[in-house]
Amino acid sequence: MSTPQRIVVGISGASGFQYGYKALQLLRAHTDLEIHLVISKGAKMTRSLETDYTLQDVKALADHFHNVQNLGASIASGSFKTIGMLVAPCSMRTLAAIAHGMSDNLLTRAADVTLKDRRRLVLMAREAPLNLAHIDNMRRVTEMGGIVFPPAPALYQKPKTVDEILTHSVGRALDLFGLDIELPRWGEEEA
Repeated sequence: MSTPQRIVVGISGASGFQYGYKALQLLRAHTDLEIHLVISKGAKMTRSLETDYTLQDVKALADHFHNVQNLGASIASGSFKTIGMLVAPCSMRTLAAIAHGMSDNLLTRAADVTLKDRRRLVLMAREAPLNLAHIDNMRRVTEMGGIVFPPAPALYQKPKTVDEILTHSVGRALDLFGLDIELPRWGEEEA
């Protein structure tokens, strides 16, 4: 019996809950991919402040939803094989916890497991301006093998909607997992 291909999506409390939601939408197109979702306490608050999505709307896009307090969940173990983890958005609190090995909730524990097992960890860090602690934590995560991927709009695409900006930023982050994400790309003709 073969193990299904799995990805973990974490949504933390930084502004930009829409990045995590867009990641789930784009991943749904990969029917052969099992999506595991964990949402921090801060993200639940951000969701209600920034969006009209219900928690049920968000959970419905994942195959498995894990409570952030459940440190016994499957995604907390390295023996649970995944292609990696995307944290979108990644708050500076979550970045700091990951950078310093503080596995105090399921989201940060799953990220720690991803790094220790040398799997792909992509953090869509959301903050500006950055102070030295933020930059140092980004350096630490990068030295551990993680990828810090601040969402930056690709204005060369001449986006007309916020959704186009979100899709391009998140699609580029998902590219890092070797997934075939349908996006307009530099130098390629539109179909």
